[in-house]
Amino acid sequence: MKQSITLGKVTEFMGLGFLSTLKDLFTGKLEKEDFRNFLRKVVVPLASILLFIGLWHMGAKSLYNKEADFKIEKALTEQGQEAADALRACIASGDISCQPNTLPSPAQVWDSYKALLKDHNIISADKAEFIEKTATLNAERLAEGKAAITYTGRPSFVDQIIMSIKTVFAGFLLALIIAVPIGVLIGLSPTLKSAFNWFIQIFKPVSPVVWYLLVFMIIKTILIDSSEDSSFIISFISVGLCSMWATLVNTAMGVSSVDKDYINVAKVLKLGPIQKIFKVVLPSSLPLIFTGLKITLSVAWMVLIAIELLAQSPGLGSFVWEEFQNGANDSNSKIIVAMFVIGIIGFLLDRIMLTIQNMVSFNKNDGI
Repeated sequence: MKQSITLGKVTEFMGLGFLSTLKDLFTGKLEKEDFRNFLRKVVVPLASILLFIGLWHMGAKSLYNKEADFKIEKALTEQGQEAADALRACIASGDISCQPNTLPSPAQVWDSYKALLKDHNIISADKAEFIEKTATLNAERLAEGKAAITYTGRPSFVDQIIMSIKTVFAGFLLALIIAVPIGVLIGLSPTLKSAFNWFIQIFKPVSPVVWYLLVFMIIKTILIDSSEDSSFIISFISVGLCSMWATLVNTAMGVSSVDKDYINVAKVLKLGPIQKIFKVVLPSSLPLIFTGLKITLSVAWMVLIAIELLAQSPGLGSFVWEEFQNGANDSNSKIIVAMFVIGIIGFLLDRIMLTIQNMVSFNKNDGI
């Protein structure tokens, strides 16, 4: 029995379960309930994706035609029939210089995605070539106690994604380090809870922009004599301060709601304060703490884009703003690519936290 269950899991993991379902479907051996599950889990999601792409394509085409008609009508009014005909012919030819700059179609977004990957490969090759050329010189400079020469070219789209992930994780760790200890103290002491409650209620709803400005004031003064780029430091501290509140509140709630019998057992066993926290309080509070951490990570990823935009940190926020300011014909497509990347990474981060939460929680859930 155990062996068959194990083989079943391996088969499902390798994707053979899906192939078996397809085989049963076409041979007419698929059970009614299995067929419903197949429709719900495979066919319906695929149909919704196709519907979304179809509606997107029609909406983009409608907006394209509307702006094209407006440009042609404007040319006719201001410059005459000849100019309007020339513009109509230019738009029909696909010339980039005269195309309407509106919502891009799915095909245009896909082309921009491939162009960004191609650009990344070119920049990566340039970096590798630079490192190879400066390897000997940098070794000599380091031996003399001088700073190495670093690559100062523009970052690629993939580099900016990596920078954003680094920033959000640094901010998340900062939020964890600040919120969990304070939450434990507040949860254990009604007096501290009363003392900190006003602080939490006032600063929890503060906008990310305001947190950024506050952090900027402090960090630029601390690093006033430093030549180091402070944009990363400002970004991750701002992200951490914006997102820590869910963890702080959930930790305090989890600790304060620990079963009193557990606390009494800790007293009977004569556990010290530190032992009581790590052996009784934290294990009992973990489900709520991880719920707070899951929310914190989601909030951190959402506010990151706005903060990177303000801090000019070389991440996705800066990429989106630069493309918006650029106003090139493919800028809108690249912004949509960034939007999908931001959404997919946010989804993956949520799944990671949900998996960890389920590992430490007695209440398993599939999330939404």
